[in-house]
Amino acid sequence: MTDKPDHLPDRLALLPEVNAVRSLSPGVLAGVENPPAIALHRSAEELPGESNRLWVQPIRDLIDDAMHLYRDDRRTKADAWLAPRIHAALRLTRREAADRRLWNFIALSVAPDYVVWRHLPAKGKEGQPPLVAPDRFSGAHYTQAFSRLWWAAELFRDGTSYAPAAVACGNQDVLNTVLRLDLVDHRPTVQALIRLVEKGTVTTGREVNALAIAVNAAAGTLMYDVLAPDDEWDSENLDHWIEEGESAPPVTRRSLPSGPDDGPVPEASVATLLTLFEELFREASVRGRTKGES
Repeated sequence: MTDKPDHLPDRLALLPEVNAVRSLSPGVLAGVENPPAIALHRSAEELPGESNRLWVQPIRDLIDDAMHLYRDDRRTKADAWLAPRIHAALRLTRREAADRRLWNFIALSVAPDYVVWRHLPAKGKEGQPPLVAPDRFSGAHYTQAFSRLWWAAELFRDGTSYAPAAVACGNQDVLNTVLRLDLVDHRPTVQALIRLVEKGTVTTGREVNALAIAVNAAAGTLMYDVLAPDDEWDSENLDHWIEEGESAPPVTRRSLPSGPDDGPVPEASVATLLTLFEELFREASVRGRTKGES
């Protein structure tokens, strides 16, 4: 299996897409070779400034803890633990998190062993050896190993509370399906979807997929932001949270950390959509569900 890098970089950096993709040899994807650390470090662009959130070691410590905690368990369970803590430790703006070069660097220069540990399938395709999908190292925000966790925590949290994000990341079908939808930017929609999972109304992967399809299709005729308005976003609270990170203690391990205090999602809006989505789910076509069954 891929080794933990012998010499970790001190600070986060940006690794260009072309260099990241070039390093993904079959051996790296199979977990039998380590990425070319020296070449990757040379091609990475240092981030400006002296902010504490740019230090690598706190991020690496969280990753080590996740791998240790779930070493004897299903590795998918690590997502719900790690996602809120990665988000709280990095304290990024959305613009910063949208830069794929940052996630390329974390995946290949900071924690390639985690990517293999978490995403190497048990079996390969058509008799071939198992390989990690390349987009787990360098890919879209909803597939890349670390970007997907950060964005899940950002989009599924309810103000300072990461509890809904932990619920979402504890269900791989929610994490893999809902995170791809454009309507995930509307906070009441996201919270209503998570409530259905939390209540046990939606449980199986087929049900999650059916609900996502129904909600996404209805968005073409129903304006969710009008039916269920959200409060105006205040960027000053995020700025303050990021500044606080300079003197904040290490991210808590036993309890969920607190996110930026940008306000909870309006409960009335969530309730409105929850009722609507329950109706959509009752009418949705779910494979294996008999007619009339709810």
